Amino acid sequence: MGGKKERQKQKSYKSKDKIVLPPELPPDVADEDVVISDEDVAFVSQNQSYAALLSGLDTTSITKHVSRVANANKDDVEALYERRSRNKILGEEDNVKALQVDRVNALPVKNPDGQLVYRTVPNKSIPGPETTHDGDEQLGNASGIIKLNKAERRENLKKKKRDEKKNAKQLADTDAQLPLNPLNSQSQALAKVQEDISAAKKAEIKQQKMAELGTALLEDPESNIKSLKDLIGFCRDKDNVISKAALLSTLIVFRDIIPGYRIRLPTEKEQQMVLTKFQKKLRFFESTLLSSYKSKAVFSCAFAGAYEAPEAFIQRLISLLHLPEFHRVAVRCLCTLLDAHPHFNYREYLMQPVVEYLNSSDDVVRKRCVTTIQSLFTSEGKHGGEATVEAVQMISDLVKIHDCQLHPDSIEGFLALSFDEDLKRSEKTDEKEKGKHKKQKGRKNYKEEAQPVISDKKKSKQELLSRTREEVNADFKAASFGQDESERKRMQTLTLSAVFNTYFRILKNTLYPVAQMSKVDAMSLGGHGGSHPLLSSCLKGLGMFAHLIDLDFMADLMKHLNILASGSSARNMEKSLLTVSERIECCIVAFKIMRKNLDALNVDLQDFYIHLYNLIVEFRPGRDQGEVLAEALKIMLCDDRQHDMQRAAAFIKRLSTSTLCFASAESMAALVTVRSLLLKNIKCRYLLENDSGGGSLSGSVAKYQPYSLDPHLSGALASVLWELNLLAKHYHPSVRAMATNISQISTHPNQVYKVTESPQQAYHNLVLERESFNVKFDTKTLSHKRKRSKSSMLVDNESSSGIDEDVLRGKLCDYFNVVHDIVEGEKLRRDLDRTMVSLQLHEEYKKRKSSNQ
Repeated sequence: MGGKKERQKQKSYKSKDKIVLPPELPPDVADEDVVISDEDVAFVSQNQSYAALLSGLDTTSITKHVSRVANANKDDVEALYERRSRNKILGEEDNVKALQVDRVNALPVKNPDGQLVYRTVPNKSIPGPETTHDGDEQLGNASGIIKLNKAERRENLKKKKRDEKKNAKQLADTDAQLPLNPLNSQSQALAKVQEDISAAKKAEIKQQKMAELGTALLEDPESNIKSLKDLIGFCRDKDNVISKAALLSTLIVFRDIIPGYRIRLPTEKEQQMVLTKFQKKLRFFESTLLSSYKSKAVFSCAFAGAYEAPEAFIQRLISLLHLPEFHRVAVRCLCTLLDAHPHFNYREYLMQPVVEYLNSSDDVVRKRCVTTIQSLFTSEGKHGGEATVEAVQMISDLVKIHDCQLHPDSIEGFLALSFDEDLKRSEKTDEKEKGKHKKQKGRKNYKEEAQPVISDKKKSKQELLSRTREEVNADFKAASFGQDESERKRMQTLTLSAVFNTYFRILKNTLYPVAQMSKVDAMSLGGHGGSHPLLSSCLKGLGMFAHLIDLDFMADLMKHLNILASGSSARNMEKSLLTVSERIECCIVAFKIMRKNLDALNVDLQDFYIHLYNLIVEFRPGRDQGEVLAEALKIMLCDDRQHDMQRAAAFIKRLSTSTLCFASAESMAALVTVRSLLLKNIKCRYLLENDSGGGSLSGSVAKYQPYSLDPHLSGALASVLWELNLLAKHYHPSVRAMATNISQISTHPNQVYKVTESPQQAYHNLVLERESFNVKFDTKTLSHKRKRSKSSMLVDNESSSGIDEDVLRGKLCDYFNVVHDIVEGEKLRRDLDRTMVSLQLHEEYKKRKSSNQ
């Protein structure tokens, strides 16, 4: 068995040692001896797909290679092949020198042979000074095997220079052809789109970063207070959208993390004290918060020394106020901070720009500042009244600097002030008790009570009790949130003095307009409501706070109001620049002051009745304010219980006559006033009777004087209210119904009439109805009028045929010349008035100058 196995093994070895020879090649035949038959050509033409491989061959490269090898020497060909083999060997060495990536970080790739190949990274070496750009020369310097001759190096350098020149020329030609080539414009557009996309991505990243910083600060402000620096840094971004978003996000963060108390920085002794971890954290939070809120050199304390504070938020807002694109955002941030935390540090830096922009020409900015100041006045519990005093004093200084030439909204916020009248009542009660005690002491029979003798122990006990009570009261005041009465009195007196100082300055400026005559034209262009823009708001404030004015100033105030209502200045008694509405407001304020101080004043208001009687004629519905007229009629005529019969009749006649020229709302207010006067005065109802000789009741004046300036001298009782007959045919149904209602009032004294509404209510109701009211016409009467107008036109055409056109043309020319002369005369008269005013100003200036010298 073993022999057989050995024999089989030997046979297998012999079979393996046998060499299998390849098949013999066909004999070499020369190209000339090859003969192509017709069958071969037909076969190839029928089956062209079999010859596709031959048609795709690169014949030029084949001929070039064959010609280079055929014509070259054997030594050159051998050197070429040796060089190629060396390059392959060096490439393999480079692959060996490459760094292999960690097998954990990269997956392998399997070759067709089944081997796993891992990813490699080339090991870049720093090139030396002797290296060149040629590949063969690099290989030669690296390995030291191949070296070029000097001639070859020169040729390579020449080739490089030629290539560089060609590339430079091509670049210049392409740059010159860029605007003409549409492909370049497309590439530029694509580049711009890519830039926009990248900018949008950057903006999104910045917004996400701001959101992360804001949420971190809101979640835990004490531990993340350092990120406030990064959030404020976004406010200086070049992109306006990002900077605005950063301002608003920083505003929200400050509004939520600012504490409800005023931060006091530690002194030098307190900085040297040993603190706990919580105290250190709190002090670091407070110092960084203040440094980022408003930077100063004081903030460089021991705990904030490592933190470099950037430009603070308030300083950034103030610097952005002058830029138009950031103006509204900066004002919004300032107003929100001042409204939310008026008690916090550096309140004056927020308040000063807000007060200055009360006179802004931008309506949005001005209204926001006004609402902020009003909320500051109404919420005194946040700041204890200190911010109110500062704001009122700043507004007073602003009015003084600008010589009362500001927007009316600048002092409109004073109407939101509230004063505690209990403080004055307590002062009055204390003064009364002191006065009673003094009177009792001054009496002859007054005897002081005999005080018992107190021992030393009792005295010491009483002193201890008084001390403890004082300490307890002091602690109670310190712990309580309420303000001390003495401090409240001081704040209230400061606020009242600043408010009335502002109001009296405005009145003085209106009474003596000589210094402001040169500024009238400038202010009229500003659109602030004439030459005295603050007068209307001043009069409203005086009427509101009339009960708080000192009695020593009442007589002078009423005198000045009388002068202003008369429409003349205090110096030359010339016509002032006050409007009719402002003069009516002066009369209203005088009546409010009189009624709020009934016990103290004894002033005759007859002059103000005369002013109102004359102002009704000068009133124009489109030019003047109808609401002011309605308020004056209510306060001066309707609310007064007793009226003189002559004066009441004069106002009834004047109002009924003026109603024919008023609009529907103003005429309704006037008719309501007429109705109330007729109901109160029975003898005035005789004006409704239509006698042949006028009214059935006549006073001291037998004949009605419609142009009289004094209502007592008008003789209105001798007239008849014939205007009611015309008003009964008014186009508005409410006016028509009121006129018929008044005409039906009888003279019987026992009749009772109930007054349903006031002139102000009637005016507002018709103003609201005016928007939806449409005048209705009767179609029958209109068609009848049209027929009559057509017939009259025919008659006119027939009669106009006999008129001479030349005569008519001459008359029209004369008429237009007269009108032109009238207009020119009015212009000359205006110029003359202006020159006279300027001459008077010049003379007064000379007088003042001579008096000063």
